[in-house]
This record gives sequence, structure tokens and C-alpha cells, in this order.
Amino acid sequence: MPNPKRQHSRQRQRKRRTHYKAVIPGMGTCPQCQKPILSHRVCPFCGFYKGKSIVEIKPKKVKEETK
Repeated sequence: MPNPKRQHSRQRQRKRRTHYKAVIPGMGTCPQCQKPILSHRVCPFCGFYKGKSIVEIKPKKVKEETK
């Protein structure tokens, strides 16, 4: 297999790599609680998916201040 005759410059490498970017995941809103969630996932806030309760979400305990 042939090898390159000369080293590619940094500019040429960087031009080629400009399209390698991180993709932001598609966000939607939960129809029950209207909070932003990832698409096709159970809502972590209310536990609903496609209008059905899938996961029972327990309320978080509030820490009491001690003096």
C-alpha cells in the first residue's frame, strides 16, 4: 500500500476535520408536565411516556435545617 510522499500541513488537516462536531440531541417537551426531555424517553420528572404512566416517581425529601 503506498504511503504519502509528504506530510499534510496542519491547515489541510484542520480543513478536513471541520465537519467532526458534537451533535446536540433533539429535545422535546413532556405533554404532562411541559418540561424539556429527550425524545423517545420516559420523562424523568413525571414518569409518563406517550400519555401512560410508566415509572412511579417518588418526591424528593426536603432536608431540614439543624441548628
